[in-house]
Amino acid sequence: MASGDTAAIDTIDVESALSTKNSEFTSSSKDQQPEQDEYGKFIKDAPGKFIMADGMSVEQSLATRPHRPKSDKERKIGHRRVGEGGEITYKKIQTTTIMGSIQLGIQHTVGSLASKPRRDLLMMDFWELETISFPPEGSSMTPAHHYSEFKFKIYAPIAFRYFRDLFGIQPDDFMMSMCSAPLRELSNPGASGSIFYLTDDDEFIIKTVQHKEGEFLQKLLPGYYMNLNQNPRTLLPKFFGLYCYQCNSKNVRLVAMNNLLPSYVKMHLKYDLKGSTYKRKANKAERSKSSPTYKDLDFMEQHPNGLFLEAETYSALIKTIQRDCRVLESFKIMDYSLLMGIHNLDLAVKEKQEAAAKARSEGESDYEDAPEADQYMVQEREEQRSTALNRSRSINRQRLVAHSTAMESIQAESEPIDEEDDVPPGGIPARSEKGERLLLFIGIIDILQSYRLRKKLEHTWKSIIHDGDTVSVHRPSFYAQRFQDFMAKTVFKKIPSPLKHSPSKRKSLSKAAQRAKLEETDSQPVAGSSHHHQNQPFNPTQAHFNQHTTGTPKSVYQK
Repeated sequence: MASGDTAAIDTIDVESALSTKNSEFTSSSKDQQPEQDEYGKFIKDAPGKFIMADGMSVEQSLATRPHRPKSDKERKIGHRRVGEGGEITYKKIQTTTIMGSIQLGIQHTVGSLASKPRRDLLMMDFWELETISFPPEGSSMTPAHHYSEFKFKIYAPIAFRYFRDLFGIQPDDFMMSMCSAPLRELSNPGASGSIFYLTDDDEFIIKTVQHKEGEFLQKLLPGYYMNLNQNPRTLLPKFFGLYCYQCNSKNVRLVAMNNLLPSYVKMHLKYDLKGSTYKRKANKAERSKSSPTYKDLDFMEQHPNGLFLEAETYSALIKTIQRDCRVLESFKIMDYSLLMGIHNLDLAVKEKQEAAAKARSEGESDYEDAPEADQYMVQEREEQRSTALNRSRSINRQRLVAHSTAMESIQAESEPIDEEDDVPPGGIPARSEKGERLLLFIGIIDILQSYRLRKKLEHTWKSIIHDGDTVSVHRPSFYAQRFQDFMAKTVFKKIPSPLKHSPSKRKSLSKAAQRAKLEETDSQPVAGSSHHHQNQPFNPTQAHFNQHTTGTPKSVYQK
C-alpha cells in the first residue's frame, strides 16, 4: 500500500475515533446529573456549556454582575493606585516610602561624588552603574532608617554631575534642595500614571519613568552631552540624575529634572501641545480638575488668533524650537509636547485686589471685635506673613539652575525685575488678542519616546482609520516639521513693531508708504459694498495692544 493511502486510513481512523468519543460523551452527559467542577464554581450542564452553582448560566452571571463605580476604576492609572483611605502606592509600595528612600540615596551619592576629583568626561562614564545597599540598621557607608531594606542604583553618576555643573548647580545646593525637606507629591499624575515629586524650593522635579524610557535616556546621554555643549540654552528637559529604587524585587526608576511651572506662580491656563488634532481635546474628567491641562483643539478654540510676542522674542523662540526639533529628529524622537503655562498679569492684579478687599473687610471686623491684646497679636501675624512672603519671593528669584527659565532658554539675557515688582520672573512676555498682558512658562517634555516598532504600527493603524497627517504618532521628520509649523503659525504670532529705520532709508520708505496709501485708496469699497471687509483675517497692530494696557506698554517687561 502506498504511503499516501496509509496516511488517508490514519486520518479516517482518528476522525471516527473522535466521533465515537463525542457520541459517548453526549449520551453519558444526558444520563448523569450535572457535576460541579473542581473549583466549585461551575457545573457542567452539557458539552461546552456551564452553569453557575446557583443555577445561573455564565451569560446571566456576567449580565447581572455588579459593576464597580467609574470612580473606583479611575483610582488606578498604570502602576499608581489610590487606596480607599487616600494612601497612594506605586507598584504596591507606599509613595512616601519611595520618597524617603530616594532622598537617602541621593544624599549618599552626591556626598560621595563630592570627594572625587573632577575630570574630563569619558565614554565609559555614560554606562557606569553604581549600586548601594541600605539595610534598616545602617552600615559603615549608609545611615540607619525605618524603611524596608532597599538598594539604590545610580546611573552615570559622573556624567550627571557634569550636567549639573554645566547648569551651575553646586553639589551642596542640589543636596539641600533634594534632601533638606520632604518632597511634595503632585496630586495630578500623568496619563501613564507616573509619580511626580517636587522639591520644597520649587527647583527640581523627580518623575518615575518606565524601564524602556530609562534605557533610552541612558543611550541618549552621549548625544545629549554633545548638544548641551553646543547649545546650553534649550527648551529641552534638563536632566540632573537617573536613579532606580529596588525593594522586594520591584524596580522604580526615577529621573531628576528642572521644574518648568513654578508653583508660586498661578497658572491661569495650562496646555500640552503636539501640533496634532486627532483626539487632542481635554476630556470631561480633565476639565473638572482644579488646574486642567488643555490640548491642541482646546487652544485653537480658546485662542483662535494665537498668542502675540514682540518681534525679537518671537524670532528667538521659534529659532530655539527649530533647533531643538532638529536635535530630537536626529535621535528619532517623537510624540513630544510643548508644555505651556500661562500667567495672566491683568487677571492676577484683579484677583489680588479682590482678595485684599475681602481680607481687609474680614480683618477689620475681627480686629474691632478683638480685645486689645488680641489686636496686637493680629498685627504681629500680619507682619510675620509679609516678611515670609518677601523672603519667599527673594528665594524664588534666585534660581539655582542656570538657563532654567523660559526667557533664559531662548535668548542670551533677560531684563532684571525689581524686587518690589509683583511680576514673576522667568516668563516670556506675551499678549492675548484682547491685549491682556501674559507671561508664558514653556518647555518641551516627554522626549523619551523613540520611533520604535510599536509607534510605527500605531501610526499605520491610526492612519488607516483617520487622516494620517492629523494623528499624533508619526515618523520623526514629519512630526518635527508639523510641530514647528503649529508653534510658529498657530500658537505664537508676531506683534507688528513700529518701523525703525536710519535716515538713509527714509526716502525709499516714504515712497513705499505713498504707494501703500494709493493702493489703500484704490481698494476702498464703494458705498453699499461693506461686505468687502467681512471675513478679513485678524491683523493686530502695536496700537491695538497699547490701547488695552494701563501705563507704558513695555513697562512690565523693561524694568
